[in-house]
Amino acid sequence: MRVQRSGLRRESVPTLLPLLRSVVQRRDWLGSRGGRVLTGKNKPFCASTALGLLLLGLPGCPASKTPEPGGDPERMSVSEYDVARDTWLRQGRPREALAHALKSTELNEHNADALHLVALIYLDFCRRSPPDCRLTDAERYARAALDERSDYREARNTLGVILIHEKKPTQAVAVLEPLSRDILYQTPENAWGNLGWAYLEAGQVDKAIDALRRSVAVQPLFCVGQYRLGVAHELKGQPRLALEALDRALETNNPRCAGLQAAYAARARVHLKLGQREQAESDIRRCLELDPKSTDAQDCQSTKKKLE
Repeated sequence: MRVQRSGLRRESVPTLLPLLRSVVQRRDWLGSRGGRVLTGKNKPFCASTALGLLLLGLPGCPASKTPEPGGDPERMSVSEYDVARDTWLRQGRPREALAHALKSTELNEHNADALHLVALIYLDFCRRSPPDCRLTDAERYARAALDERSDYREARNTLGVILIHEKKPTQAVAVLEPLSRDILYQTPENAWGNLGWAYLEAGQVDKAIDALRRSVAVQPLFCVGQYRLGVAHELKGQPRLALEALDRALETNNPRCAGLQAAYAARARVHLKLGQREQAESDIRRCLELDPKSTDAQDCQSTKKKLE
């Protein structure tokens, strides 16, 4: 089948960070139970290269065993999945990881974990190399994972994120809204946060604010949710409320939150609207230090020109 390539630009940290948080443990890290950096029984989340965004460098990631040929297909599928996961997350080689993940699905087309992993790796390509972005394939595999296990909550979250990237926010809302009401989903801040993001993309700012407030009420330290809440208030014409949310997103002891480039870009815009030139200049400098070539950096350059 010929794969359609998307023109998705390199994504900012806040765009993919919720998905990183949604990658949780089922047989080590991927599954339907939900979790944050520590998964399962306080085991470290092995994500030194996950999504290429946050180099957590956590130790203790066990090496995967090479599948033995001629064995049971289902067990070989599990082994290929383990190799794919290890190759992607611990070794940072997404192309090789994709080959193993696809092999896993060929050996057992009902392996929901492998199907979900393929979707995640395809989505990762959209950030790493836009010409290799295959959102259509990512969506297909995420839906296949849900077809195999309808209560696969992390696959549902992933599908919602993919649909947002595909500029299908209405469909994303339909996927994510039930997840936000699912009492068994253990990271509700992700569900509410991504639902709020979908509402933002759909232009439904009031609903976005409501969902994002719920997200940060559940987890006040969820800096991506705070960032998006700030953007929603900015769009609503409420710069002071926007500034409060953006301050909460950035002024934490969490180094990952301090690296949210898009939040600096948004806060610089809000400072400018409030006539706070010095603060805007400071945020622009920090924004450009993080990555001078990103889409968010272009936003910061645009704000900088307005200060001149």
